[in-house]
Amino acid sequence: MSYFASNLKYLRSQKKLTQAQLAEVLGLNRPVIGAYEESRSEPKISTLLHMAGYFNVSLDDFLGMNLVERGDRTASGLQVLPISVDRESGEERITLVPVKAVAGYNTSFGDLEYIGSLPHFDLPIKELSRNYTYRMFQVEGESMLPVLPGSYVLGSYESDHRNVGGGNLYVVVTTEGVVFKRVERDLERGVYRLVSENPQYLPYEVEVGDVKEFWRVRGYFGFEFPGGWGYRQLEEILSILRSK
Repeated sequence: MSYFASNLKYLRSQKKLTQAQLAEVLGLNRPVIGAYEESRSEPKISTLLHMAGYFNVSLDDFLGMNLVERGDRTASGLQVLPISVDRESGEERITLVPVKAVAGYNTSFGDLEYIGSLPHFDLPIKELSRNYTYRMFQVEGESMLPVLPGSYVLGSYESDHRNVGGGNLYVVVTTEGVVFKRVERDLERGVYRLVSENPQYLPYEVEVGDVKEFWRVRGYFGFEFPGGWGYRQLEEILSILRSK
C-alpha cells in the first residue's frame, strides 16, 4: 500500500506551504499537486525523487510509511533519513561513507549537512531498483572475510526493522558504531544477534533500542582479485580450524 498522497499533503503542511507554493518549488503546476494529494494522479519517478529530496525523507518512507499516524519523525525521536539529490535531474544519489567518515557516522547520520558533505554518485545498473534509497560504506577489519578490508558494500535502507534478520547481510548503525554483519533477530528478548563471516570472531548481541539504521547489503566492490591477501588469510583460518 502506498501512503504517497497522504504523506505529500502532511509533509507540505509541516512546511506550511500552499499547493501553489510547493508547485513553484518543484517546477510543477498547482493542479498537479492537488491531483497527487487526492490520488487522482501519480508522479514520475524523477518527480518523486525530487520531492523526497526536498522533504528530506527516504523514498521507502515516503511511499511505505504512514507519516500522518507516526507524526513528525524528528519530533517523535525517530529519524528522517537525509539523502543526496542531483540538483539538475532531481534524482536520488548514492551517498558514500568512506572509512574516515564511518567513525562519526553513528552520531551524524541524521544531519543533512553532514550527509551532504559526503561524496555521492549514481550507479545506473539494472540490478538496482530505483524504489530504494542506497548508501555505500567502506569496511575495515577482518571479521567479514572473504570481503576484504577496504572494500565497499552497497546497502539499501530498511525502514521497517521488523523485516530485518534471517541471517542476511546488513550494515548496522548502532549507538556504538557502524558494523557489517549477518543479522539474526530475537524480538522476544529485544535483541539482534550480529554474526561475522570470519569464524574467529564470536557473535554478539545488541539491544533493539540501540540500533539506529539497517542497510540491507546488495553487493560489494573490491580491488583485489581471488588468490590475493584476503583469500590466503581465509585459507589459513580454515586450516587452523580443521586441525583442531
